[in-house]
Amino acid sequence: MNKIIRFSLIPILAVTTAGLFFMKAQNKPANASQDRVARGKYIVENVAMCERCHTQRDENGTPDRGHWLMGGPTQTRPTYSAPNWARVEPRLAGAPPGTDEEFIRLLTTGISRTGRPPDLPMPPFRMTREDAESVLAYLKSLTR
Repeated sequence: MNKIIRFSLIPILAVTTAGLFFMKAQNKPANASQDRVARGKYIVENVAMCERCHTQRDENGTPDRGHWLMGGPTQTRPTYSAPNWARVEPRLAGAPPGTDEEFIRLLTTGISRTGRPPDLPMPPFRMTREDAESVLAYLKSLTR
């Protein structure tokens, strides 16, 4: 191959290679973000079962998918006297209560933004930070 042609191909190959790396780097966060949302959805819907309290039910007891994780009056009642039983379940869809860091602290330590455990029937979760961030990513993806 001619030296001139060979040397002129080097910059083209360098730019092309750099462009491919840039495109791959750009796609990775999107895929990672989608993976995080999917993991959060799995935790919310299959592990923590958040809809049991944070989604209102119809007259047949079926969760109202039109108001998924939008909160409302507490639908469960204690079987014993419980003065710290929540009367209202907060909305989780779109923007969970408090700052992101307060919400992650709630899910990882069981301590709410008030500095105390949340009112019953909210369980004191002890999620990993990665799981808590995934739950938050899923909840924030639920915009209406």
